[in-house]
Amino acid sequence: MRVSQTNLAGDLLLDLDRPGGGPLHERVKRALRAAIRSGRVEVGTALPPSRQLAADLGCSRWAVTEAYGQLVAEGYLEARSGSATRVRWAGDEDTGPGRPAARRDPVARFDLAPGLPDLRAFPRRRWAEAVRAQVATTAFTEFGYPPPGGHARLRGLLADYLGRSRGVSTSARDVTVCLSVTDAVRRICHVLRADGITAVGCEEPGWTRLREVIRATGLEPVPVRVDGGGLRTGDLAGHTGLRAVLTAPAHQFPLGTVLVPERRAALLDWARRVDGVVLEDDYDAEFRYDRRPVAALQGMDPSRVILLKSLSKTLSPALGIGWIVAPSRWTDVLHRTDLTAAQPPVLDQLAFAALLESGGYDRHLRACRKRYRDRRDALVGALAERLPDAPVSGVAAGLHLLLRLPAGTDPAAVVRAATARSLRVADLAAYHATADHSEQGLVLGYGNLADGMVTEAVRLLGEAIGDQAGG
Repeated sequence: MRVSQTNLAGDLLLDLDRPGGGPLHERVKRALRAAIRSGRVEVGTALPPSRQLAADLGCSRWAVTEAYGQLVAEGYLEARSGSATRVRWAGDEDTGPGRPAARRDPVARFDLAPGLPDLRAFPRRRWAEAVRAQVATTAFTEFGYPPPGGHARLRGLLADYLGRSRGVSTSARDVTVCLSVTDAVRRICHVLRADGITAVGCEEPGWTRLREVIRATGLEPVPVRVDGGGLRTGDLAGHTGLRAVLTAPAHQFPLGTVLVPERRAALLDWARRVDGVVLEDDYDAEFRYDRRPVAALQGMDPSRVILLKSLSKTLSPALGIGWIVAPSRWTDVLHRTDLTAAQPPVLDQLAFAALLESGGYDRHLRACRKRYRDRRDALVGALAERLPDAPVSGVAAGLHLLLRLPAGTDPAAVVRAATARSLRVADLAAYHATADHSEQGLVLGYGNLADGMVTEAVRLLGEAIGDQAGG
């Protein structure tokens, strides 16, 4: 049974010309009953006042009140004194043709799946104040359609911020605001395809979603192995015709490795040699704990590297704000060929710009860095105590780690056993593009795990592994 999420029904479309004829109030009643039974007007919906609906339908108010009264008597509506008339009829579980019942996966109590920051820590007050300030002070001329590439103020502030914090070399004109890293990859792939590039090398293992986006744009995702030193750049020569590669050099997902200096140089040398381009996913590079910051690869050769980044891992994916830093020749093509590309709302762009300008974003990151370090330490300690035969890796940075399972343990079975305990974990195998791999383990994200739940989550994980391994 679907329940309305709205308080008041404004406009209500009713078809009074359907076969059957009869008095007008009968036609209103039949049309409204049909809308309720089909699920188009859901349980709990407040119907328009009779005077308003009569004006919308071009009929007398009496015809509407009579129809309402009859449907109340039939149990379709309920009317309370001093309140709106609301839909009461729930019918059966069938939501009607073309209207399948909404199904949602149950929300796990313990969230150890990767990919999310601490959503509890979203800076609600700062964000609300920033939005409120922009609404109050922004000139009316800013409320039109944004120019290609995003608002100029945000692009300028991003160029300054990235230069200061990530060693990125760029100007405002070469920063393009987008919705997410996924959106950025999609848009860049269209540009690459127009340039004659037919394939993109992808880290193996790596984010499955990005491989799917590459394939959806008509390009071929080519798996390139990752090991303890990051992307195996020496393997690129074995892929004839390959001119583009997607990599996360600062903190690879899901292995958590960092691209070592000699491979960073080798990757750029390869890009120059094949007249290619490197797509750098900056991922969760802001969060490092046991090592010094690693500068963005883009700063080493801005003419060959396109940087991709979003707020999904630092603030929230709900904001839908990301950016692309590309060489001028790629930016020009990007703006010229993707004029209809969606952008974050201008007010949200300006609100984020205000956080950058005030230092609020930097303060948020510093607070998160400490919180995540403490949570990582607690998780690593609990895993070592509960699962001493399951080593962890990739813990020096980011929001996830890799747990190697004891020999003979089936990771897929552990995931199922954990799910039965309301615990979300991810199988490393889910991020592989090929079946030719020997690594087995679980990818554990701790960004969105409450601090007080770490010990209990590890206890349940230990039970899930013990069940699968026969105790």
